[in-house]
Amino acid sequence: MSANGTGPRGGTIRVLIADDHPVVRQGLRTFLGIQDDIEVVGEAEDGVSAVTLAESLEPDIVLMDLKMPGADGLAALTELRARGVAARVLVLTSVTERGHVLPAVQAGAAGYLYKDVDPQALVQAIRAVRDGHVLFAPDAAEAMLADGPGGGAGRDDRGLAALTEREREVLVHIARGRSNREIARALVVSEKTVKTHVSNLLMKLGVQDRTQAALYAVRHGVGAPGETGGATARG
Repeated sequence: MSANGTGPRGGTIRVLIADDHPVVRQGLRTFLGIQDDIEVVGEAEDGVSAVTLAESLEPDIVLMDLKMPGADGLAALTELRARGVAARVLVLTSVTERGHVLPAVQAGAAGYLYKDVDPQALVQAIRAVRDGHVLFAPDAAEAMLADGPGGGAGRDDRGLAALTEREREVLVHIARGRSNREIARALVVSEKTVKTHVSNLLMKLGVQDRTQAALYAVRHGVGAPGETGGATARG
């Protein structure tokens, strides 16, 4: 990270705020606006305008509330994915019911935080999500893993034990937000080989997608400091 806090990919992070409370939008705009590497490019007061603005303004990140009038955050997430909007969505909500987490992730959320998050932690989360990572509040991560396929510690442990050494290396890279191309380069294998490993590890872990796999990895300490993928081994 550079001296001004810019993430590894560099450049200004364009953020769209979607929240139905003007005071929340203003507070976020004011705080984020003092960050050297973040620019708030727009505000939306409901899900419909969030989708419209995300298409026209092309932000890097959408900060999405879940409870909004008309089309809520979940509906907006679903529509953004359907329209192929490239922005990554970081849910920022006061909704604490565990049952909301998994639907948001399935609809495409790359992160899930609560509005009591420390302001500086929110800034770090925006940078991390822009750089391809998934980031969830601890309670949200637990809820996602408990409610998702393969939920439950016993099954999780069996899934991890079933991974080959190469699949575990791929999981480490997934946990760090790396694409198949980046993983292939790091492990010196083809993208096709990486895709095969990803498919196999998803099946063994009993999860549906890379986001759930990354959450699984975080819960089990896979990808933490000291866990490294072998860059010289062959797949």
